[in-house]
Amino acid sequence: MATNTLVRIGALLVDGISIGLLYAMLGLGITLVFGLGGVLNLALGAFTVIAILLTFELTGSVPVVAAAVIAIAVTATFGLFLDRTLLQLVYRSEGDERLLLGIFTTLGLSIALQGALSLRYSGEFSVPIHIDTVELSGAFIRGSSILIIVSSLIILSGMYLFFSRTYTGLATRTIMQDETGALFCGIDTKRMRTFVFVLSVAIAAVAGVLYGTSFETSVAGAFDLTITAVIVSIVGGVTSILGVVVAGIGLGILTTFISAYLGAYISTIALFGIAIGALLVKPEGIQ
Repeated sequence: MATNTLVRIGALLVDGISIGLLYAMLGLGITLVFGLGGVLNLALGAFTVIAILLTFELTGSVPVVAAAVIAIAVTATFGLFLDRTLLQLVYRSEGDERLLLGIFTTLGLSIALQGALSLRYSGEFSVPIHIDTVELSGAFIRGSSILIIVSSLIILSGMYLFFSRTYTGLATRTIMQDETGALFCGIDTKRMRTFVFVLSVAIAAVAGVLYGTSFETSVAGAFDLTITAVIVSIVGGVTSILGVVVAGIGLGILTTFISAYLGAYISTIALFGIAIGALLVKPEGIQ
């Protein structure tokens, strides 16, 4: 009996880590744009769904890996178009005005994208790929969970090296900490905002494709993904990249265990409860 319990806990832990890493990437997408440009991107979930849908549609014509790469590239290009057009109007504002205008703009964009997509896609969909289950010490681990963990760790490690070792990454962190000081240092903040927005969309697209290998979603699910990303970003500290990663993994593990033992509804309530508790106990988030 005890052995079976440990085996189940082990399997849930792996699933929790995989979901947590997806949460971390989604939260990172929110944190980068908000920390650098002061814009809360409430359309992030729509980009993840677009990436899943593109992969779903392309898989019939090309191998699934190629379909995923094309889907991520197309989604990132769409993000570039939106940054050069719609978001430039937002960046003209400053302070609280930019924040509010960004919320209304990206929320409106999200509603428009979901409305357009729902005209064609009414049901649930996923990435059409089969990955065999792996048995490890008696525990059956989903192959998709292993894929998510490995891929997410590679991407997040790459992001860490980028932000800590490259000039562009260091410039990005400088702007997040002090935009005025960055301007005096000769950093092109407009160009960096565009780069980071496209990067955040690409990260969200990757997270979406990985999410689609393990779970089904719908067009309406884009809003849930956005809310999850915002919660992870809040708990992690809106401008702390490391904090968001830690928060994502922690929340993923907690919600997985709560969902398994108490139900998905209680898990959702717990997610919001943790966010509220984090704001009350440590408003600055995990640093």
